[in-house]
Amino acid sequence: MTDQLLTNLKKSYVVPLVQAEAPDEAVSVSRALVEGGLEVLEVVLRTDNAFDCLEAVSSAFPNLSVGAGTVLSPSHAEKAIARGAKFLVSPGLYDSVVTVAQESETPILPGIATASELQHAWNLGLRTVKFFPASSAGGPSMLNALSAAFRDVQFMPTGGVSPSNLNDYLAVPSVIACGGSWLTPAAEIANGNFGAITNLARQARALAEKL
Repeated sequence: MTDQLLTNLKKSYVVPLVQAEAPDEAVSVSRALVEGGLEVLEVVLRTDNAFDCLEAVSSAFPNLSVGAGTVLSPSHAEKAIARGAKFLVSPGLYDSVVTVAQESETPILPGIATASELQHAWNLGLRTVKFFPASSAGGPSMLNALSAAFRDVQFMPTGGVSPSNLNDYLAVPSVIACGGSWLTPAAEIANGNFGAITNLARQARALAEKL
């Protein structure tokens, strides 16, 4: 994990998930999030045109930390890096994906949900991981327990994080930021209401800054 990415994660507090069917839509969503004060964006590979969306967002915001999410395979990882991803995020831990990231010196946050998975990640040399699905896997109390055993690991909890519990997660010292799909509601995107997305981003930052 690069120092710059860590700094940006800590400054943003939340990492929004950008899911779009078309590159121009992805750029509009991303612009709305940036206007709301966020500096890290995760373009998820969940649509047919996801790689085109990733490339478009990476090109439109070259100075931001734009990463690829839902990276499931080594080929996903290679293609995402080629399309401009500055970091990778996976829902789970898969050694071959980690190897691609490490060999290309691209930061990766693989998903872990148990102590065994975290121990495996730790022995692969990883010190920053995604905790997923956060609410189902034990929430802040589980993070505190894992942090006691793995004192040099930092976490990005994702899955079930919302404005109502955001600060509960951010209050855990080992949490650097939270992933959040609530920042990019599908209904607002479909209606072209990008101002609503900007407001959600601003509200999330304001909430986090109260800590």
